[in-house]
Amino acid sequence: MRQITSINADWIFIKENISADNAMTANGDKVNIPHTWNNLDGQDGGGDYIRDKFWYRKELNIEIKENKKYFIEFEGVSCIANVYVNNTHVGEHIGGFSTFRFDITNQLKNGQNTILVQADNTVNQKTYPQVADFTFFGGIYRNVNIIEVADTHFDLEYCGAPGIQVTPVLNENGTCDINVKSFVSNIVNNLTVKYSIYDAENNLVLEDTPSNMTETNLTMENPHLWNGIEDPYLYRAVATLYLNDVAIDEVSANFGVRSFEVDPNKGFILNGKPYSLRGVSRHQDREDMGWALTTKEHDEDMELIREVGANTIRLAHYQHDQYFYDLCDKYGMVVWAEIPFISVFMNTEEAKQDTLNQMKELIVQNYNHPSICFWGVSNEITMKGDKDEALIENLNAVNDLAHSLDKTRKTTVANLCILDPASPAATYPDIIAYNHYFGWYMGELTQNEDWIDDYHRRFPDRCLGISEYGAEGILKWHSDDPKVKDYSEEYHALYHEHMAKIFDERPFLWATYVWNMFDFAADNRDEGGVQGRNNKGLITYDRKIKKDAFYIYQAYWATKPMVHICGRRYVNRAHEATTVKVYSNLNSVTLLVNGEEFKTLEGNKIFIFENVPLALGENTISVKAGDLTDEIKLNRIEEATDEYVLKDTAAGGNVENWIDITTGNMLEFPEGYFSIKDTFGNIFENEAAKEVALKALEELNENAEGIPMTEEMLDMASTMTLMSILNFMGIKCDNPQVAKLNEQLNKIQK
Repeated sequence: MRQITSINADWIFIKENISADNAMTANGDKVNIPHTWNNLDGQDGGGDYIRDKFWYRKELNIEIKENKKYFIEFEGVSCIANVYVNNTHVGEHIGGFSTFRFDITNQLKNGQNTILVQADNTVNQKTYPQVADFTFFGGIYRNVNIIEVADTHFDLEYCGAPGIQVTPVLNENGTCDINVKSFVSNIVNNLTVKYSIYDAENNLVLEDTPSNMTETNLTMENPHLWNGIEDPYLYRAVATLYLNDVAIDEVSANFGVRSFEVDPNKGFILNGKPYSLRGVSRHQDREDMGWALTTKEHDEDMELIREVGANTIRLAHYQHDQYFYDLCDKYGMVVWAEIPFISVFMNTEEAKQDTLNQMKELIVQNYNHPSICFWGVSNEITMKGDKDEALIENLNAVNDLAHSLDKTRKTTVANLCILDPASPAATYPDIIAYNHYFGWYMGELTQNEDWIDDYHRRFPDRCLGISEYGAEGILKWHSDDPKVKDYSEEYHALYHEHMAKIFDERPFLWATYVWNMFDFAADNRDEGGVQGRNNKGLITYDRKIKKDAFYIYQAYWATKPMVHICGRRYVNRAHEATTVKVYSNLNSVTLLVNGEEFKTLEGNKIFIFENVPLALGENTISVKAGDLTDEIKLNRIEEATDEYVLKDTAAGGNVENWIDITTGNMLEFPEGYFSIKDTFGNIFENEAAKEVALKALEELNENAEGIPMTEEMLDMASTMTLMSILNFMGIKCDNPQVAKLNEQLNKIQK
């Protein structure tokens, strides 16, 4: 039978871009796998983390057995790997997120062997991602194994797949047809395969008589369904390979029996019942570790996601560790799994083939997971426009490949917010989703529901989801009057209060995903006084602190009773009386001040206690809700300070405060005349207004800190206001060119 041996320990990391011959003898540092060389410089800002080609070397002592084959397995190397055994090149793998294996039987020898791996995360035009709002950590950041098998064995060379594929189909009469395929290498005479199905208690429930068939169909009469977080029941399929009636290899896979559909009005339906998908997106990195995680960190992430009450996870923006998909199966998370076909389209044949390869590996390696219901084809790939025919062809090719490999799941897309819903780049997959940041990067919070309702009205037969939404929340900034772009924890919470409510009121949305569950590394960022990080997480990068917004989702999603007092990091307050906000999924909350009962409020999710008195010095604020309590300390000070206010206005500010800095006056928006509050579509209908706007945008593009506007993007942005477009470009509200543009538009009558 096969033997799998971890070889994670005792590698030499050579941080030099040198030849393979030189790497065989070069000095380096002793490391264990998982490892990345960007764990620190990939999170410190400046966009200068090292993207290079470095080496890993290991001495492997092995006893070669007769009639055995040996494979080396890598579960993830970023982003291109070249592997050598005893100075012989055995293969190259392109793509930084999937499992791959090479047959090294002919290169190995008895005794000492040298394994050499070049990991390459350099800028190139042949593998995605190359442009995205996260760090591309280099290294061997997942496990490495040696697999010993018989000459005849279940296939190890087909795209890193497990060698077994299980397709359960739930019938209307309650039975389940289970198709099991196995993939065998080096087929010889007198070979048979036996298939067995075990339940969650490891009882044998079905089996097939051994035969020379590599595929079988079995029927289960009364299957126990995999039913999301309520009851994620798993079966196990085992395929055993016999030669002359002697077992020589075996593979297995957990699977679940479930049905699902997506309806434009009812949303997601699991096992025949509406099942609203409300959840989070996840990046796989962690502070000071990058992508080099162990099962401990994966387990901790899952526990935190379960604690917030989510029932679905978008595993963005690439294939995640197989172990995490296993956790999603185990705990009932419905999963959106995707490839990093992201942001900027690369029109090269190598890049196109990479998108196809990454989708194929994603599907064949993860086909058996009942948690996965959606294959994500792309994310915001129209950053530079949607008119390129090669882009549309590439999107359709990947989508078609997904359908050909898996007829049981849906394909989906995370569209750029400004993408025209009629664009062929927006409508090719089975179901649609959009990334929207009204109330952060652009516009007003209420534009979220306006856009959603308008889309649903215009396209009643389309299934719509929200693939991303979020705002930055930095724990050192606080405000009594939170506003967009002040980066405060209070605005972050206020934003998510609004979003949780509007999604709860719109069950037709097939899924919604907070961006993001955790803060994550984006080395190009310098925002809100924090470098190298996207701070939109509900939890900090180190997983130590749950922001207040975490608890508003817990109040909406979790069934376990909870209560939480907001504002615990806003300690020093120069108020005789303050406002205290509480989240709870119970309907009554009592507030106490320094042990004395202050007030009881009845409500739903959010309880706001006004005029809460504070004595000079430390005050204990506590709440009771049912059997639950929570407590914070607030310190009343005599004079207000600016310790909680972001002082660098270049790193943030109130984008709603549109003011002409040359005069100090607010911008004017006279009725009957154009202004920056008009949509680009309306402006384009007037030649004079169009000419003014295009000329101004061309000049403003030179100072854009966000995404510059190309003609193609402006075509997509017809439903957006010019004010929103300026926000999207990262143009500050106090830019004098904005005031000049608005003044010129004010002179043009509609």
